[in-house]
Amino acid sequence: MYLKIYFDDKPVYLCNEIDKEIEEILHHPDAIFIDEISNAAIKSLLHEIKKEVSHAGVLIHSDLDELKKEFFKQFDTIDAAGGIVQNEQEQLLFIFRLNKWDLPKGKVEKGENYEQAAIREVEEETGVKNLNLINPIGCTYHTYSAYGKNFLKTTHWFHMKCQGTQTLIPQIEENITELKWLNSNEIDIPLKNTYASIRDIIEKFRNPIN
Repeated sequence: MYLKIYFDDKPVYLCNEIDKEIEEILHHPDAIFIDEISNAAIKSLLHEIKKEVSHAGVLIHSDLDELKKEFFKQFDTIDAAGGIVQNEQEQLLFIFRLNKWDLPKGKVEKGENYEQAAIREVEEETGVKNLNLINPIGCTYHTYSAYGKNFLKTTHWFHMKCQGTQTLIPQIEENITELKWLNSNEIDIPLKNTYASIRDIIEKFRNPIN
């Protein structure tokens, strides 16, 4: 098992075994490999992954929960939730924000569970109403820096459906400038201009066995 955490579009894998995907990563000459979970070792990886030449990072430990705990200590952590939304024509809803295609999502507020937060964020960012939450899809992880701090955001994703003709209203104050329903044969277009974590969760939605 592993967690994939993105630093921009560079993945860092936290794992308890080397599977085929991670083995291929390690064949790259600029991959970083750490097999201990000391504070110094983790800080070393975080330093190296920022270098332009670095391709990806792998941290391995037999106890994945312990590895995750030690790794997450290096960040201020944030929980978020969002949705992959389908209409009755099975089109998917994408948002355009800050010059990239994205999916509606946002921070979990105090007193909310992940499902409630996901529905609220989709409604606020897109104007879509009467959402029916179908099932959880999975989580994505990414890091960013702001206000002199390093953050690690965990986003919990849910499959949702809506009925009828919906009036789409982009949340301009959240820098959303366009909303679009796309057929399955059109999805590759926004995926060429989106975040690696969004490509991952769309792939997991389209191929849930993987």
